Amino acid sequence: MTDDPATRMQNATTQAAENATQMGRNAVETGMAKMAEYTRMFSDMKVPSMPGMPDMDSFLSLHRKNLEVLTAANKVALEGAQTVARRHMEIMQETMHEVSETMRDMTSAESPQAKAAKQTEKMKASYERAVANVKELADLIQRSNGEALSMLHHRFTEAMDEVKGLAEKAGKAQV
Repeated sequence: MTDDPATRMQNATTQAAENATQMGRNAVETGMAKMAEYTRMFSDMKVPSMPGMPDMDSFLSLHRKNLEVLTAANKVALEGAQTVARRHMEIMQETMHEVSETMRDMTSAESPQAKAAKQTEKMKASYERAVANVKELADLIQRSNGEALSMLHHRFTEAMDEVKGLAEKAGKAQV
């Protein structure tokens, strides 16, 4: 193992990102297993029909669709979080590499004025890169969250139409 601080930081960052990704995978797998358990429970459930009430099999089918979309939206959100974590890790690795280069440059035999000019240029470039990186990460998060939210919104609208249809069907059955 090397004593280089940048390499140690890079290795620690890589390990942390891998740990976070694995924790996310475990959470999704656990959540999906629970969803499957609830889906099996609902599919096995037999509810007697009552006058004036919607068809319970149709109602339970509607709920199963809701759970499926919720599971899919959670998966999209997790994949987005993993993408952000991977990109963040890459950015940290790039930054550590730049820090190492900057430290080497500071020990060069240049004049103090040349070093100051070089440092100013590097600081400006680092700042611009940091702003671009933050924007990139924000865009990744927004895109992932937007996709998951769109799935949920679409399903909610669809579910409300289905509930309305079930209620109208139950009302007609009473007449």
